Amino acid sequence: MISQKEKIKQSDIMNKNKSILLIILVVQIVITGTAWNSSNNNSSMNEKTGDDNQQLFIGDSIAIAATKYGKVQGFLLRNIYNFRGIPYGANTGGKNRFMPPQEPEKWEGVFPAVWWGNSAPQIMDNRYANAYASFIDHWNYDDISEDCLKLNIWTPDISDGKMRPVLVWLHGGGYINGNAIEQDGYNGENLSRKGDIVFCSVNHRLGPLGFSDLSAVGGGKYANSGNAGTLDMVAALKWVKENITNFGGDPDNVTIIGQSGGGAKVCILAAMPGAKGLFHKAVALSGSTIEAKDREDSRKVGQYIMEEAGITPSEIDKLKEMPWKDYILLANRANKRWAEEAGITDYFRGSFGPVADSINIPVGKFFIEADGISSDVPLLISSTFHEWAISRAMPELEDITEEKAKEALEERAGFRPGLGKKAGEVYDAYTKVFPDAKPIEIMTLIASNRKGVVKTANAKSNQKAPVYVAWFGWEAPLFDNRARAFHCLDICFWFYNTDLMLTHTGGGKRPRLLSEKMSDALIRFMKTGNPNGEGLPEWPEYKTENGETMILNDIQEVKNDPDREARKLLD
Repeated sequence: MISQKEKIKQSDIMNKNKSILLIILVVQIVITGTAWNSSNNNSSMNEKTGDDNQQLFIGDSIAIAATKYGKVQGFLLRNIYNFRGIPYGANTGGKNRFMPPQEPEKWEGVFPAVWWGNSAPQIMDNRYANAYASFIDHWNYDDISEDCLKLNIWTPDISDGKMRPVLVWLHGGGYINGNAIEQDGYNGENLSRKGDIVFCSVNHRLGPLGFSDLSAVGGGKYANSGNAGTLDMVAALKWVKENITNFGGDPDNVTIIGQSGGGAKVCILAAMPGAKGLFHKAVALSGSTIEAKDREDSRKVGQYIMEEAGITPSEIDKLKEMPWKDYILLANRANKRWAEEAGITDYFRGSFGPVADSINIPVGKFFIEADGISSDVPLLISSTFHEWAISRAMPELEDITEEKAKEALEERAGFRPGLGKKAGEVYDAYTKVFPDAKPIEIMTLIASNRKGVVKTANAKSNQKAPVYVAWFGWEAPLFDNRARAFHCLDICFWFYNTDLMLTHTGGGKRPRLLSEKMSDALIRFMKTGNPNGEGLPEWPEYKTENGETMILNDIQEVKNDPDREARKLLD
């Protein structure tokens, strides 16, 4: 049976053959001395002969794939099949709010999977208020709705019988913002083509609608409410397990990858019994964790939500009737009250997120058991040099003095609390590691420290599967070179999108050379659990003793935990 893509290729060949015959005819006419006036000659000889063929194909018999719930229609773009907004779960509004995800209802006919699914409910007010941030990250947001359990797929073929490695992308934004196509660099087309892999990206519940722990005030019915968003991700992975063969993917070779909050999501999934066996490799970029939120804290927030709403436990279902924005604002007020009472100023600790409920996520540290959950799953973990680079829109900071930098670090270090009296000692230690760095760069390196990366890598190294650690230092030549190796910059390098995410890289040969190597390493890791091969230097497994770290820059090299002594002062 001839596949859809083969039919299209045959059509292309027929068109090319017609063009070739036309050229032959033209040459024969010229040779025989037939007269051509100049206007006819120009128009005929400038016609394309197959170098600029049709790029997009969509139709009733093109890009039709089956799922457990019904058929979906996508489209074929530049020889990669695209499917957008496929439902993997039911609407999470109304009776399903705070509940574990439900399966979507089966549909008749063909579902139009040609546009992105709704973003999960989140506060969009002033999302584009900062012009520079909007320019740099080129935010992509569409409709916001509780009917948000949707996923996207890019695949080279859907009918050739191949079993390709599958990549599942979990977006950043902490646990409160973002979506699966938030930045242009999240596009899966180029990596799918380059690696002959299937690329998936997922939307799931966020913020108070995904992580309000109402278990203490709502009883057994609400036992899973603190982890509704993580259960969405598990449901998406189950959908991949059950359906991805129809999209050319191998359900027994799935890699999960996330950045920032998405990197933490990767670690959370690696600790969840319900996710065991649904993925086989893991990649955490610029975000990780080795424990979930304390349930006593999350339940306290749940109690404050009830008080803020002015309802009793018997009236808890009224929270399902509120407009989603009203509920988010109410829950945020309750969470702020808890954080202020607890004296929490750390942005990451003080936000909504997964809960160690002992049902879905275990209490305690992750990865501590040598043969525990995901002990056989290789992990690649990375961060950037300047995660919290603040000077790109504040040129005055380029001239900050060492004295002023130390004073600033006493009060605040990026999203984290200040270093107090230790600021000067820490600053001096980092200057020994980076002797050529300016004061603003030292400040940024300290605020962007690798404590979380190393803590996660050390924990995971107790298990039998290998760990690989990278540190991304490539600096973007933008904003008079003040952008540096900022948070999110590395994503488009891993996904071979440096010429697509121009507002991060500037485009061209220089970033592309590094992206070639990084994307190849990711593809090899997906296929084998080992990133080694041509391109990058030999990448050793990470061990606690040496802290082997691949430095990703114009020149790549392996160093043994280069910032260890300075970083220790942050403990």
